[in-house]
Amino acid sequence: MKQELSQIPITSIILDEAIYPRTGIDHKRVGIFAENIRDGFKFDPIEVELAPETPDTYRLLDGAHRWSAYKSTGKDSVKVFIKELNGTDPLLYAATKAIGPKQLTEEEARDTARRAYAGNSSLSSVNIGKAIGRARQTVDVYIADLRAATQQNKDIKIFSMNRLGIPQDRIAKRLGMDQKTVHNHLGKMPVLANLLNADLSQGFTVAQVA
Repeated sequence: MKQELSQIPITSIILDEAIYPRTGIDHKRVGIFAENIRDGFKFDPIEVELAPETPDTYRLLDGAHRWSAYKSTGKDSVKVFIKELNGTDPLLYAATKAIGPKQLTEEEARDTARRAYAGNSSLSSVNIGKAIGRARQTVDVYIADLRAATQQNKDIKIFSMNRLGIPQDRIAKRLGMDQKTVHNHLGKMPVLANLLNADLSQGFTVAQVA
């Protein structure tokens, strides 16, 4: 993970709520920071990354309150670390930085876990938990329904492709799985087929079941 120290215009920085782990800005904290800035107190550089698909714009990874305080004092530019996350989930990285001075609330932790998993279902409960300051078991509870829906969606895709006669190796390649995983899923297909047939027999359409 690379970083570069730079001085950039404060107007080029945005707060992207999609990767912000808190429910809002603490304006009291911003006011305290602003007073400190006016008194000459030096803060660590905030952290940003290039905003996807937006030239010359950076989104905050750490330091939303410092950034807000700089803006309120009329600063034109600020020192930042420009990060290259190299595949690290930006929401979880921001959450990791956020829990330094203050733990995420229960609502913030749950929302962050669910947003992270919804964006990348390959994330483990352990990795999510480390980022938000919660145990794996707690994260399991947070995302149980999302995980079940993802699992069912995979099962239906595998079932459909298998019924179309697509070989297991090609199914695995299309879905980004290894062939052993596909094979294990296919072992559950009789149960899934019974569940689908039960839904159809109750009057649901094929589209609704899918």
